[in-house]
Amino acid sequence: MKYIIAIIGLLVVFGLAFLASNNRKQIKWKPIFLMIVIQVILSALLLNTTFGLVLIKGFAEVFSKLLEYAGSGVSFVFGGLANKGEAPFFLTVLLPIVFISVLIGIFQYLKILPFIMKAIGLALSKVNGMGKLESYNAVASAIVGQSEVFITVKKQLGLLPANRLYTLCASAMSTVSMSIVGAYMTMIEPKYVVTALVINLFGGFIITSIINPYLVNPSEDILVIQEVEKQSFFEMLGEYIIDGFKVAVIVGAMLIGFVALIAGINNIFDLIFGISFQEILGYVFSPLAFIMGVPFSETVRAGGIMATKLVTNEFVAMMDLTKIQSSFSPRTLGIISVFLVSFANFSSIGIVAGAVKSLNEKQGNTVARFGLKLLYGATLVSVLSSVIVSVVL
Repeated sequence: MKYIIAIIGLLVVFGLAFLASNNRKQIKWKPIFLMIVIQVILSALLLNTTFGLVLIKGFAEVFSKLLEYAGSGVSFVFGGLANKGEAPFFLTVLLPIVFISVLIGIFQYLKILPFIMKAIGLALSKVNGMGKLESYNAVASAIVGQSEVFITVKKQLGLLPANRLYTLCASAMSTVSMSIVGAYMTMIEPKYVVTALVINLFGGFIITSIINPYLVNPSEDILVIQEVEKQSFFEMLGEYIIDGFKVAVIVGAMLIGFVALIAGINNIFDLIFGISFQEILGYVFSPLAFIMGVPFSETVRAGGIMATKLVTNEFVAMMDLTKIQSSFSPRTLGIISVFLVSFANFSSIGIVAGAVKSLNEKQGNTVARFGLKLLYGATLVSVLSSVIVSVVL
């Protein structure tokens, strides 16, 4: 039965993407189906094999140790702020982002990350039928983040047509930054975080290949990476520490605002209609949850978590999921967890458009104009990844 629902899910995702396509005649189905097969194989490898278990366990242990190191710094500055045994979200989940940001800065400074991003991007371009720039951008987005990635391709931004710019932005919204992966792992199972990171890369190419197909002229298939302004090692450290702290504070501020707003709206709806706003959204999104493979009895609650992620952000949704995860079956928990690991939400439209606009005003305005289509595509990537995972769970 699950395979039939998965096939229906794939057809629905492809159909929704096809309806939004701007050039259906140029869709290249062969690389799309190849990437679907790769997604299924990678999901099965990571979730259903001993090798995958060892790989994910090692990945999780690395981040666990990094969070432990980060905790030393947080404890030194904020030790005693919380009562013994308490674990405030800002201190234990968000502030470790500062340390992870520093590590990314060090690997960038040593030219290790640029080499890795170029190499993986080049390999991906052989599979996805897209340009080197698009492939590099997808990998870089998953490592340095959805706004920072545009700095690395600054030299080419002003030269890109709208269709290629859409692909770059959609890839950035479909992935997550490595700096906050550790934070995710404190709220949902690491195996689903790692699986989503990997298959979302291919999912971004699949959906954009349908919604936004185009041919890249070989003469235009070039990759020019902006060299970071030369800094001393300690200048770089200071910059990445401040950047990491900014991310932690911004995420914290957004959580305060969104959680409070959702609580208020839920209360108002409950008083007036006898049902919370999130429950209403749950009913709206329940058909989507069902075609993702969620059992019918759990679709409304799952739909509510999905809707929360879309209208707020993934952190708010993950926090809500941790509160009710005991009421979900392991299958539903895996499917929803994978759905949540991406930046596909309304606030990301402003983040991506703002990042591009800060580097090229004209292109930033272009991104703002197709903002809703960006969110549409990125959300379909999350749905596709969940459908793929439902096949192997």
